[in-house]
Amino acid sequence: MWFYVQHILIPYEQADAVAHDRPRGNLSDLYPRWLGARELLLHHRDPYSPQITREIQQGYYGRALDPGRPEDPKDQQGFAYPVYVVFLLAPTVSTRFEIVEVMFRWFLVGLTAAAVWMWLRVLAWRPHAAATCILLVLTLGSFPAIQGFKLEQLSLLVCGLVAGCAMLVTGGYLTLAGFVLALATIKPQLALPFAGWLAVWAFADWKARRMLIWGFIATMMALIAGGEFLLPGWVGRFREAVVAYREYTGGAGSALDVMITPTAGKILTSLIVLGIIAACLLVRRHRAESVPFVLVSSLVLAATVVIIPTFAPYNQLLLLPAIFLLLRSHEEIWQSGWAQRAMVIICASMVVWPWMMAASLTLASAVLPVEKIESAWQLPLYTSLEIPLAVLALLVVYARKRLSGQTACRMGG
Repeated sequence: MWFYVQHILIPYEQADAVAHDRPRGNLSDLYPRWLGARELLLHHRDPYSPQITREIQQGYYGRALDPGRPEDPKDQQGFAYPVYVVFLLAPTVSTRFEIVEVMFRWFLVGLTAAAVWMWLRVLAWRPHAAATCILLVLTLGSFPAIQGFKLEQLSLLVCGLVAGCAMLVTGGYLTLAGFVLALATIKPQLALPFAGWLAVWAFADWKARRMLIWGFIATMMALIAGGEFLLPGWVGRFREAVVAYREYTGGAGSALDVMITPTAGKILTSLIVLGIIAACLLVRRHRAESVPFVLVSSLVLAATVVIIPTFAPYNQLLLLPAIFLLLRSHEEIWQSGWAQRAMVIICASMVVWPWMMAASLTLASAVLPVEKIESAWQLPLYTSLEIPLAVLALLVVYARKRLSGQTACRMGG
């Protein structure tokens, strides 16, 4: 997969950009946030302003975008994040970006590897050393992870924070879990569904779990107030930036919107949300170490990837707990009947497909011309849209069986 990305996908994108006179700069998703943070903290400039957006484009694309050029990208790369993301980036604003991006890329690699360990802890799954290494290698060698590393995407940071929050909750460190969860809201669309589930869970036993809520609220108040001190009225500016982002990216859309139609996608999204809410209410009183709690947490994160109004493969790292849970329980699911076995085969085929095609293209590159290989660049990505829905569907089937008449029990065995 690394060979495919580095020697097939990227060269194809570079050649395509040259053919269409499409600009390519550092293409780092960290850069717009880093530059906005630097300008706000060091020079007191509004990171949401059109002037900063043009400066971001000059680094990200290599030049400012020109509306008169039809082949120019539509994504303006504005600072479409809550302003308090600057607090996380503050230690880096005095360092050259070339150094910052290298450090950040390796940080994401380490954090993603740590997330594998954290989710195994949450699931109370202790596979032998060889199996753990395989899970680690496959995670770091998956297209979502590699894409996130290459783009230096903050989504990988959020995925790591969510994993850390889940581990802290199951370990009983609720105040710290609330703090970590609040930091994850730098990408609200990824963190808020999980935060909503934890809020339902915490309110179900307020006396024992209230510190999770207080830790989250206190941290959010500090972040919002700190952002207001740095940039008064930032909430309105952020809202405008999000609206503008939706407009210049064409409204984007969830994986469901792309796979079927926007109307049907919204209907199915509503049904998924209602089903997840019902599951949350059903198991809200269960302990954090119980099977139902871990199941619903995995369901919420898998559903998040399916229904959020933007689709990007790197968000699929939120599927890790669901995939690990299904791997751990594969024998039980396989023995549940022919329909479940068919679903396992379909889901496994979709998950494995990218690696199979990347391996095929890598081998073929030894004998076929470069142009022929690059023309097949889409092959490993054919199942990218379907993977989250397949994982969610299989997990729903498994969850229905496990949650039916389930009483509180601990992960084990």
